[in-house]
Amino acid sequence: MDPGRNEILRRVRAALRDIPPGEQPDDVPVARTYRQTGAPHSPELVARFAERVAEYKATVHQIGAEALPSAIAAACARRGVRRLVVPPDLPAAWVPAGIELLRDDRLSNEQLEASDGVLTGCAWGIAQTGTIILDAGQYQGRRIITLLPDYHLCVVRAEQIVDLVPEAVARLAPTVRAARRPITLISGPSATSDIELNRVEGVHGPRTLEVLIVA
Repeated sequence: MDPGRNEILRRVRAALRDIPPGEQPDDVPVARTYRQTGAPHSPELVARFAERVAEYKATVHQIGAEALPSAIAAACARRGVRRLVVPPDLPAAWVPAGIELLRDDRLSNEQLEASDGVLTGCAWGIAQTGTIILDAGQYQGRRIITLLPDYHLCVVRAEQIVDLVPEAVARLAPTVRAARRPITLISGPSATSDIELNRVEGVHGPRTLEVLIVA
């Protein structure tokens, strides 16, 4: 066995040495004294979310509901999108004219990579961190369709924005426990750093994230 793996397992065993046999996680209460609810929905909360998302080098637009179709069309035009991946249940009103739609009926990885981008909705947005959450629910489709295309255009409704991380986690409980759908947390375009701390974009997902906040 690899020496590194042996060392990790040794440390795990050492950390668990004082746990009685048969003890389960729920047997030990966990003090949750951190804030679990934040500010109520307000224009200020939406503005803070937009600011935090933009800090991650995402492009953010705040628009009215009536302007959503034209905003989607304008975003695709700026990007030069000709082939757009969309979830099967995406509203027809969101679809720009003159663009080849690739509705995800189990599209292959090659088809996803050859597209010009993907358009989805989301589950929640977190103002505290500027994070967008996908849970494979309405208007989101399979997780993979937002990981392979190089451009992600995401629609976030103002009422989907919560203040704090614990609030979003609580709202995800039914998705995780009952539906068992995968969760994706997006904080800006995909980026990582190599060993010399050089930023590399597009390694684990889209290099470009554009967000339309619909108020």
